[in-house]
Amino acid sequence: MTFHSPAKINLWLRILGKRADGFHEVQTRLCRLALGDTVEIELRGTGKDVSLTCSDPTVPLDESNLALRALRAFENRTGKQSSWRIHLEKKIPAGAGLGGGSSNAATVLKGANQLAGSPLSQAQLLELGAQIGSDVPCFVIDSPAADGAGRGEQVTAADFPWQLPLVLIKPPFPIPTPWAYKRWAASKEMPGVLYAPQLCPWGAMVNDLERPVFEKFLLLPSMKTWLLEHGEVQAALMSGSGSTMFAITQTPVQAAELAEKAREWCGETAWIQPTQTAG
Repeated sequence: MTFHSPAKINLWLRILGKRADGFHEVQTRLCRLALGDTVEIELRGTGKDVSLTCSDPTVPLDESNLALRALRAFENRTGKQSSWRIHLEKKIPAGAGLGGGSSNAATVLKGANQLAGSPLSQAQLLELGAQIGSDVPCFVIDSPAADGAGRGEQVTAADFPWQLPLVLIKPPFPIPTPWAYKRWAASKEMPGVLYAPQLCPWGAMVNDLERPVFEKFLLLPSMKTWLLEHGEVQAALMSGSGSTMFAITQTPVQAAELAEKAREWCGETAWIQPTQTAG
């Protein structure tokens, strides 16, 4: 079977403090996008061999791949091993703050469960997803938007009637999530950069991880300021731990036009994609 594996943006991300287990307590809203990967999953029958392939040669195909970890977790929980083939057709860049790996993992959990006759409930799939990664559960639940608490893994479906046109801009470098969180407490705001919540009909858009990331990667605060100078932009923010910046526009046509302007401003090395939030 073939499944859509959507990207996400964080419409807001607030850090409440560091927890005893080393993670950070957060409050966030994750919103799925129309943009996504395609995941093919085939249950071949009895056996133990697993074939994992990917269209992106830079994506690891070993046990560090979240999709493969999800399949292992599913088999461990069900107590049954089978022969599987998984192919990831990637459109979501890695290290972008768009949840590509987490989305792939959730898609494999749900897809494998469906192909195996649904031996696990959604509650069990959510539990497995939380063990794999903090963003995985938000892709397990069937909702275009979800609010995350705890370290992000405690998710509840959010009412989200909007379909927002937007532009994604990822510069040619990734940002490791642990690195950003580690530097959050000691980081400071840069003068002249907007960090304050941007008030929108769907909520106050703000990302506390912009503070440590902007200190190190000076292109990103400049990009945010540039995006906010455009009258058609309703809000601009970094997604997750970056490095993707996104700008919400009023219409899809404006998003496409802004994408062209961004290609001129950023140069050829940036990945730029107009899209919209999932309906």
